[in-house]
Amino acid sequence: MAEDQKIIFVGCGNMGGSLIGGLIANGYPVASLFGVEPDGNQRRRVETEFNIQTGAGIAGNITGAAVIVLAVKPQILPAVLAGIRAALKTERPLIVSIAAGIRADTIAKQLDGLCPVVRVMPNTPALVRAGAAALYAAGDVTATQRQLATRIMQAVGVAVWLDDESLLDTVTAVSGSGPAYFFLIIELLGKIAVDMGLDREQARMLTIETALGAARMLKETGMDAATLRQQVTSPGGTTEQAIQVFRDGGLEQLLRRALTACHARSVELAGPVE
Repeated sequence: MAEDQKIIFVGCGNMGGSLIGGLIANGYPVASLFGVEPDGNQRRRVETEFNIQTGAGIAGNITGAAVIVLAVKPQILPAVLAGIRAALKTERPLIVSIAAGIRADTIAKQLDGLCPVVRVMPNTPALVRAGAAALYAAGDVTATQRQLATRIMQAVGVAVWLDDESLLDTVTAVSGSGPAYFFLIIELLGKIAVDMGLDREQARMLTIETALGAARMLKETGMDAATLRQQVTSPGGTTEQAIQVFRDGGLEQLLRRALTACHARSVELAGPVE
């Protein structure tokens, strides 16, 4: 069964550790998970927290692997891929990369085309198992491999598949960087609430719970944001006054500019299509 296949995590930092923890919490066998982490302190932490086997490198540990998850920074990815390529013998594991900005075909070429590749754009709420990830599969990824990649990412949130890899740049602008937008809004709401008389803890609690409650209403009612907004915006009421200020200030245009800038930077970091 796919659930019993060996998964190797190269990089056991925040994101790698979150994926390991999420899989275990969802019933994935501990014995089928392996962590590769060169930092000794980090490696011991992962061993203690999750009771999985680990190693300092990929060599000698790749045997039987169905999936290798690359949870490393983009700048060290070429060295990591070189190590994987050197270790490949008869195994042809699925490569699942969460390294930002590195295209699937670039990864495949550095592995001499020996392994199928899935590229993922996750986001930081995955650290509390509330993530939103988009996945793109190269043409040689099988249906079974797609299912296993989905299982890995759904262990820490929701996962959607894209047919066009370039849309990962849009995902970066929406959900990849999106948590920071909401953090900024919550930060500013709290600051202004303090300026208007609330103490810091009151402002913090009210803004966080308001954001959480609004998100839960969207998710649990199945209603769209526009409908819910209209329901709480009474004609001539207080909310309408605030919404009108947002509109008069060009909030939609400002958000459009922000997402466009984020998208452009994501494309720039990925470099030209080879």
